[in-house]
Amino acid sequence: MEQATFNQFLAAAVKNGASDVHFKVGQSPALRVNGQLLPVKVPALQPEDTLRIAGHVLKSNRWKGLLEEVQDIDTSYALDGVGRFRVNLHRAKGHVGAVMRSIPFNVPDFEKLGLPKVLEKLSQEERGLVLVTGVTGSGKSSTLAAIVNYINQHYRKHVLTIEDPIEFLHEDKFSRVTQREIGPDTPDFGKALRAALRQDPDVILVGEMRDTETIEIALRAAETGHLVLSTVHTTDCYRTIGRIISVFPAEAQASVRNRLAENLKGTVSQRLLPHASGKGRVVAAEVMVSTLSVVEFIKDAERTHEIKDYLEKNHDILGTQSFDMHLVKLLREKKITEAVALEAATNRSDFERALSFE
Repeated sequence: MEQATFNQFLAAAVKNGASDVHFKVGQSPALRVNGQLLPVKVPALQPEDTLRIAGHVLKSNRWKGLLEEVQDIDTSYALDGVGRFRVNLHRAKGHVGAVMRSIPFNVPDFEKLGLPKVLEKLSQEERGLVLVTGVTGSGKSSTLAAIVNYINQHYRKHVLTIEDPIEFLHEDKFSRVTQREIGPDTPDFGKALRAALRQDPDVILVGEMRDTETIEIALRAAETGHLVLSTVHTTDCYRTIGRIISVFPAEAQASVRNRLAENLKGTVSQRLLPHASGKGRVVAAEVMVSTLSVVEFIKDAERTHEIKDYLEKNHDILGTQSFDMHLVKLLREKKITEAVALEAATNRSDFERALSFE
């Protein structure tokens, strides 16, 4: 596949609403549209086709010349007038494959993403930790970009991002945004985070809290007066708390639990669900904002599970919401179908009971 043909294919994929493009030897390319992976009616790709695709992606960046050594590479690819793509190149059964995720040039905002207004409050925090959680492909990067965009539009701050790779490109507005990429700019998250504390940031975005070192430094940054934004691959705030604490040795977990309780300002846990119209997807989100009660729930491992009920009972006061509460709202607004809501509900029987009182 020549580069011009490759670029035309990507442009057509974006025009047809594809969130991801898959290239695999022995199969035709496939597009993920509205959450479904759909094959394109073209001939199956040969090994030389995917090698050429990898070559187009790697042509002008730090991996140039390393095509034969490709095993797992995360990078990006920009296409003028179309957008940017987050790219994973990999080997499977000895052949090179690629998965490319479309990233729009325009940075999203909360309203466009369908996120609740309480995220503005979380974006206004001066210090602490704000986490966006969800499975791969649930829109975490878009939500983080919207938070950075809000800060950039309203405050004079230094926002430092550490990403692998850089996804949304932020132009300086009221804030100064410094974006660093793992590989060309810094060797890894741990070293970048340690260096970040000497670069006078007000806000630090860490693409992902992957390991003990990253979580430890992120907590320390939050404790020393920075607002730290990051992601975790968990489905709700209860599991997020458990995941962060569990990466530390048993003897350190009580201390980490207390530190997390004191510094966690909020979590946004989201999933993407098919829109009732059959076109596009919609975000369903659980939102937790820290209060004195939440701090106590986190500190006491026996009570952490109570956070879900607390979010529902205090929705009108705090703007928080459980995942199932948002499902009810989306169903009432006819943005999702009842079948989708029931399938996605945290507790199906409780959700059906809640619907019966609507």
